[in-house]
Parts: sequence; C-alpha cells; structure tokens
Amino acid sequence: MQRDTCVIVPTIREPECVREYVANACRYGHADRLFFCLVTEEFCDVAGMRSMLEELDVAGAVFDGRDRESWYVERGIEEYGHIVPAASHAETSFGLLYLWANDFEFGFFIDDDTRPHDTDFFGGHYANLAREGPIEEVRSDERWVNVLHQNVEEHGLYPRGYPYGAMDETVETRTVHLDGGQVVASQGLWTNVPDLDAVRILGDGDLKGQARTRTTREDFGEDFLAAPGHYLTVCSMNLAFRREVVPAFYQLPMDDNDWDVGRFDDIWSGVFLKRAADLLGHRVLTGTPLCRHDKAPRPTFDDLANEAPALELNEHVWRVVDDVGEGAESYREAYAAMADALATGDFGAWNNGAFLNHVGEHMRDWLEALDALVPSRVPAAADD
Repeated sequence: MQRDTCVIVPTIREPECVREYVANACRYGHADRLFFCLVTEEFCDVAGMRSMLEELDVAGAVFDGRDRESWYVERGIEEYGHIVPAASHAETSFGLLYLWANDFEFGFFIDDDTRPHDTDFFGGHYANLAREGPIEEVRSDERWVNVLHQNVEEHGLYPRGYPYGAMDETVETRTVHLDGGQVVASQGLWTNVPDLDAVRILGDGDLKGQARTRTTREDFGEDFLAAPGHYLTVCSMNLAFRREVVPAFYQLPMDDNDWDVGRFDDIWSGVFLKRAADLLGHRVLTGTPLCRHDKAPRPTFDDLANEAPALELNEHVWRVVDDVGEGAESYREAYAAMADALATGDFGAWNNGAFLNHVGEHMRDWLEALDALVPSRVPAAADD
C-alpha cells in the first residue's frame, strides 16, 4: 500500500502517545500508509523518540530545532525559518512544510496528550474525507457553530476560540447531500478534558488548566458540517486534511512575538481554512472519530496570560477575512487575499491590532516558502 499520509505530532511531553496510535493503525490495517513526523526540541529525549519509531517499525522522522534548521538549508528555504516558532504548538507548521515537500496526499494532526478510542481512528478520518450522501448541516444567527452544541443544554460548554460575542446563539439544522471529494478536513472531537480557553476554565472553577466539567461519548451525536458562511473552532489535536488545503492552513506564529500572543495558532488557521473552503465549495466535517484528551494539569493563569493579549482580536479577525477572496480558484489564491488584508489593514482600534499585520506578513512568507519547496519534492518513503 502506498505511504500517502503524514502524521504530524508536536511533542515535548508525551511522545509515548505514538505507541497507541500505531497500535490502532496496525489493528485496523492502516500502518503502511503512515509516516510519523515528530516535531520536538533539543531539550527533549530526541534519541528516545527515534528509538521508539524504530521499535514500532513504522516510517517516520524526528525533528528538533537543529534538525529543522538543517532541513531548511537542505531545501533552500533557510530565509523562511522564522515562520515556524520554536517550542510552540505552532511548530506543527513544520510538519506541513515536510508534507508539502514530500509526496503525501493526506495529513493528520495529533496532540501528544490524546489517545485513540477503541475504534478505527485513521479509518474514520479517511472515510470522512471521502464522505458522500446525507449529513447534518448546522448554522446559527451569529454565523458561528459551537462544535459542542449537541449537548450544550446539559454541559453549557463553548470551546477555546469561540467568540464571546457569538454565544447564546440560535441554532438551526438541516440535512444536505455531500458529493465525494467535497470534504477537505475532518475534525474529530474529544472526550474527557474539553478544549476550553482559560476564561471558560476559570468560570468552570478549575485552576489547573483543565475543567471540572468533562465530556463523554454521550455528549456527541452524528457528524455535522458548519454551513457555508458560518465559522467554527478548529482544534488541531485530532484532525485530518487533504494536501490541497496546506497553502491555506498555516499554523500561525504564536508565543515568540512582541505582543506575547499564544494559543490561537490552530483557532485562527481554522477560521482561514473555513473561509477558503467556503470560497471553493468545499466542506469541513466535525464529529468522529473521537479521541481521549488527557490534558496535564498546569496553571490556568498561565494560559490566560497567553490568550489575553489577543482576546479582543479573536472577536474580530473572522470578519476581516470574511470580506475577501471572492473569485479565488485555489487555496493559495484565497489565502493570499486573506494575507494581504491582514498585512495591510489598519487595526489600531483593537488592543494589539498590529499583531494582525504581523500575522499577515507571516502568511505571505508561508506562501513563498511553499512555492520554493515545490520543485524539491521527494518520494514520501524517504527518511530525512
């Protein structure tokens, strides 16, 4: 079977999660399709991670900071090394560069504090990306869809990144028909610790960065789509996508910036992906396969310090990109329009508005880096 899938795991804490995902892939017959790209740092047990991949007998490579710098030089894109921040969850962008430079048709994002349930994890995502037939479509009067809406009357949860101004929405659903090939991203949700922002965690009465309210399988119903023109939070802890979306799926520069902004890399990248997918008539599917999220305890106020500088921006950034990109014929064209809007916009009325200009400039650099990588694509089976 062709090795057509790059599984991207950012990890500085729990690389052992890979063992359970490999076991799941072997159980259901997908292991030969997978290449594991572990993105880590020099202060971690890099040698141990490489030994683990060898022991598991799966294709893969481990990249710490020095390895990434060498890879940039080998590919002739060292001038773009700044687009991937070190020691940040946003270093998942390196995995996207690696996927783009190699012959992979699918990508998976998996966080190291998750584990698969006893179902066909990879097969579930592959099936979603090929989905056709009837499926529920969700919309609201706020143009935002709460991915946890199916049992919200019971648990009252809104996920990390959901705008506060879009809460208390009125939800409408209908059944639509999917044609094969329309789904470009499959977002699996999570049991156990919900993915909440720090303000909502504090509101739930938890000071350890988790939540007192937990989710179970019973909190989730059928898979669904957010309607065209409507937005949703996209969390990269359990996500599969097609190669074609990579130009519009840069995981944005967080943590190492002058505004001390963090934790919006996957949230805003999901907003931009949804806008691009809408422009091109494609869909983002949410629901199964579920994973178990075992978030380790940490001070909630640390997360709050990372999120607070961009909380106001999060209320508005989706409207900035919602106005651009009409007529785009590719993900690159759609993303370039969004990058220009952010890089050149005047956002001085909002706290830390210049950070959006910073993001837009990095988005432009992202597209340039991908353009530079195209001629140097190598077979997916190659081990860097």
